[in-house]
Amino acid sequence: MTDPTTDDLECREVVEVVTDYLEGAMAPGDRLRFDDHLALCEDCQAYLEQMRTVIRVAGRPVADAVPPETMAGLLRAFRDWRR
Repeated sequence: MTDPTTDDLECREVVEVVTDYLEGAMAPGDRLRFDDHLALCEDCQAYLEQMRTVIRVAGRPVADAVPPETMAGLLRAFRDWRR
């Protein structure tokens, strides 16, 4: 994420980092920006709840359940997805 002293978090940034948020992997400043955005954005609140529902219903994937060649292909495909 970006520097917490800059502009407010945007919805597209929430979508990009929601997994880090749910896994507790955010730096404290980033989490504060995320929480501040959620407090004001009903759409992102709904998105977060949808993600929590997906995790609850589908469960978390087990890394070993994905064959190595499939994992390598996925990593290649998504490594540069923002570019």
